[in-house]
Amino acid sequence: MADKNKEIIKKWIKEFSNSPTRDYSFDTVSGEKVDLSYFPDEVDHKYLEDLGMPGEYPYTRSIHPNLYRGRLWTMRQFSGFGSPSETNQRFKYLLSQGQNGLSVAFDMPTLMGYDCDHGLAKGEIGHCGVSISSLRDMEILFEDIDISDISVSMTINGPAVILFAFYVAVAQKRGFDVSKLRGTLQNDILKEYIAQKEWIHPPEPSMRIIIDLFEYCNQSMPKYNPISVSGYHIREAGSTAAEELAFTLKNGFTYLDYSIERGMNVDEIAPKLSFFFNSHLDFFEEIAKYRAARKIWAKELKQKYGAKSERSLKLRFHTQTAGFSLTAQQPENNIARTAIQALAGVLGGTQSLHTNSMDETLALPSEKAAEIALRTQQIIAYETGVTNTVDPLGGSWFIESLTKSLEDKAHKIFNEIDDLGGVVKCIEMGYFQKEIANSSIDYQRKVESKQRVIVGVNEFSKENEEIDIPILEIRKEVEKEQIERIDSIREDRDDLIVEQKLKAITKACETKENLIPLIVNAAQSYATLGEIVDSMKEVFGEWNENVTI
Repeated sequence: MADKNKEIIKKWIKEFSNSPTRDYSFDTVSGEKVDLSYFPDEVDHKYLEDLGMPGEYPYTRSIHPNLYRGRLWTMRQFSGFGSPSETNQRFKYLLSQGQNGLSVAFDMPTLMGYDCDHGLAKGEIGHCGVSISSLRDMEILFEDIDISDISVSMTINGPAVILFAFYVAVAQKRGFDVSKLRGTLQNDILKEYIAQKEWIHPPEPSMRIIIDLFEYCNQSMPKYNPISVSGYHIREAGSTAAEELAFTLKNGFTYLDYSIERGMNVDEIAPKLSFFFNSHLDFFEEIAKYRAARKIWAKELKQKYGAKSERSLKLRFHTQTAGFSLTAQQPENNIARTAIQALAGVLGGTQSLHTNSMDETLALPSEKAAEIALRTQQIIAYETGVTNTVDPLGGSWFIESLTKSLEDKAHKIFNEIDDLGGVVKCIEMGYFQKEIANSSIDYQRKVESKQRVIVGVNEFSKENEEIDIPILEIRKEVEKEQIERIDSIREDRDDLIVEQKLKAITKACETKENLIPLIVNAAQSYATLGEIVDSMKEVFGEWNENVTI
């Protein structure tokens, strides 16, 4: 068996060692040659079974045989504040500085499905992201930006399909071929019930809306990812790495189950699912988590779901550094924290990366802080040498032990969820909320007892510390400007047509008709976010959490 495996490794090296690469030197700074990947000298039967070759099943080491030699990860900054025009200027600045993908942050009223003139929106307009209430706002947001040429990620869940409709309507108005649009909509409502709490409708109708979008993208936008299954917010809420891994993947399997029940083939939908993980400060655990995630996904898709396409087996994921780990005290320390977390994401093989800015515990990122965060990625990409070889920590006894341990813990949690009736049932009874709360309490106790040291917080702190970094302030006029714009939209549009299109959405909610084309039609007529949400609430209602555990 060992001889056979050695032959497999030789074949892989011969096949991929000269694969297409970026025009770049992959030698060390001192000129030493670096191989594409590294393998154990003594190869037994467990090696290929447990790890596989880079770019080959079960993809523990990577989903690409030459990984960053062929193409670097997409560098994103989560950007959005104030008005659409201000965010548009920030987008253009980031693109001019070498960013190659946009990631849109929305304010709280938008995240909750309220128009900017709603009573509950007062005082919140533009404060934690950009304010978007209509197609007009989305047009301004992407003005003079070629959205046909870049990948656009939008972080929104409850009303996600409506913001998606605004985005599609912008592309159509500008004459772009929507079938070629690239990007990702977060659209992960299950983790909202579990962790972030920004929902609108109950779970079942919310799942219906998401599966409608899966169908729409399959037919009309094959390059677009209709969901990013997010563990990030689960970890931010206080989960352990194993819980983040297990809860996130189980949510992904649940979306697959609903899609298959609708009649879609697993190989139609699985390649469209992407994932979104946190990169926390336990450096080696985070790297092991990403490797375990790829392995678990590949094996489940092949063995349980019977996927035939190689693309279905390859787990693709975006990584964001841990906002939870940032401190308001000595905020410059956050630059080092973010660099270490970003490095873990890269060593774990991420396809896309967002680095937090040092000032995000104090305010939305300033332009300077956002630039430093982007430069952090660029230094890792071009100066450290970590992109020269695939899975450089593969074979480390520590890394391999952690990877196996996380894999085993995830399967144990899968069994617990199944025994309780599945993800939706566990949401309704509060299982996830209880587990995360317990983990969060345990972590906080360790911090308070100094079993966990947070530099500048529970150790190495300064008395009477003054924070001397520039803070982004949201103009007071933003709320007034946004309300004036939505008033103008309602004056200029044809209200009769808008009313007809909203009624069509309400009627379709009572049937099995796909809602997405109807929502896009309403968006094109300048129906607002809140109006479209209300048209669906008439049938679907609203969700109130009821924890019974």
